[in-house]
Amino acid sequence: MEIKNINTLGQLKAAGYKSISIKDELRNNLREKIKSGKPVFEGVHGFENTVIPELERAILSRHNINLLGLRGQAKTRLARKMVELLDEYIPFVAGSEINDDPLNPISRFAKDLIDEKGDETPISWLHKNERFFEKLATPDVTVADLIGDVDPIKAANLKLSYADDRVIHFGMIPRANRCIFVINELPDLQARIQVALFNILQEGDIQIRGFKLRMPLDMQFIFTANPEDYTNRGSIVTPLKDRIGSQILTHYPETVAIARTITEQEAKLDETQHKLVHVPSLAKDILEQISFEARDSEYIDNKSGVSARMSITAFENLMSTAERRALKSGVDKTTLRLSDFIGIIPAITGKVELVYEGEQEGAAAVAQNLIGSAIKTLFPTLLPKIEKLEKPDAKTPYSDLIEWFFAESGFELLDDASDEDYKKILDEVTPLDIVLKKYQPQLDKNDQYFFKEFILWGLVEYKKLSKDRFAQGHQFKDMYGSYISKL
Repeated sequence: MEIKNINTLGQLKAAGYKSISIKDELRNNLREKIKSGKPVFEGVHGFENTVIPELERAILSRHNINLLGLRGQAKTRLARKMVELLDEYIPFVAGSEINDDPLNPISRFAKDLIDEKGDETPISWLHKNERFFEKLATPDVTVADLIGDVDPIKAANLKLSYADDRVIHFGMIPRANRCIFVINELPDLQARIQVALFNILQEGDIQIRGFKLRMPLDMQFIFTANPEDYTNRGSIVTPLKDRIGSQILTHYPETVAIARTITEQEAKLDETQHKLVHVPSLAKDILEQISFEARDSEYIDNKSGVSARMSITAFENLMSTAERRALKSGVDKTTLRLSDFIGIIPAITGKVELVYEGEQEGAAAVAQNLIGSAIKTLFPTLLPKIEKLEKPDAKTPYSDLIEWFFAESGFELLDDASDEDYKKILDEVTPLDIVLKKYQPQLDKNDQYFFKEFILWGLVEYKKLSKDRFAQGHQFKDMYGSYISKL
């Protein structure tokens, strides 16, 4: 019989429906997915051999789960993905506040209704998307919010004594019966509130204002938390940790390629931007490398982490910088420039927590330093390495380029220069073409000018050229020529 045609308890029994706990439901559906070879957590990248196998083992073990990791490590994303392991629909007693199972009711309302109507008890169906509850733990969360409290208005309307359990107003957790319930940032929950979860996790009863109700709630709890040594805001109390079956450590992407996949998937860009701005592959690598540099930076607090959201918002800013420039120039197509990276600084400064030395440098200076460090890291992977110590008269792959700057006194590259002016300026630096043809002969034609700029920025990072920022753009010049000219 089709679900929409089953409207009473009697019809449900006749259809052969059997009750199953949510943990068994998740377990059974996970088993089927693993057997079929289908991906379980689609859209989550970089965890295939680490976090996801541990999460699958926890689900198969019917455990409540704590996802422990720094910000921006897809903890909440993983929790939300578990909804896909639920059955499409489950039946519940119509009108029940806590989604009572018609074959195994636990609330007084459902029991009384079934006693009164028997097989004619009306039932409704709950879709899996409605079976996910999420609560951000904040210091102002109360026991009443999570578990419930006595409702004096209900008592007055129903003319009931406060001794009657029908005056109880259930909180978020009982209302999430037979659902996935996520508490984000668990250490932010006050210790006395965490204590209120003990009985729910272990004994299955809830205690409200003197009422001790034996209500074996059927729930899958998922908690998320940052490591306990991150700031002084609090921790997970030990008895609560003892009641959580599995604690799973998350992590940041381990390679630039994985990070790129995540950023491209999550960045909110429209088709207009994709058509307007061509993005060289190298630009995407530099963008992701900035986050890797930030996680190792001496100026940034590594205990707080550097969220994957930094790369995502930086990519959005980067595309918008190129889009704005194209709109001002009145062109229908442009290519991203390395000088456009100046537009991602606001996305970086708002996403990192600086240590004392970083505060002294200034957030913007730290962001610029990260961009430079990313370029310096990638430079020797694509072009001949620049040695720290070179013989005075030694000929290097960059000697002609550096001599050009000494002879020509450099140039200025304006942020809003038209594509025509931008290419004309770089084309005048003829040694750049020689370096490109020799060391990047297969380079896509559309990426050549970005790569030319990359060479210049790389030489600056290795102290072979000088780059100065001014209001409208950058000035590139010989490292020592301007100094000598002043003597």
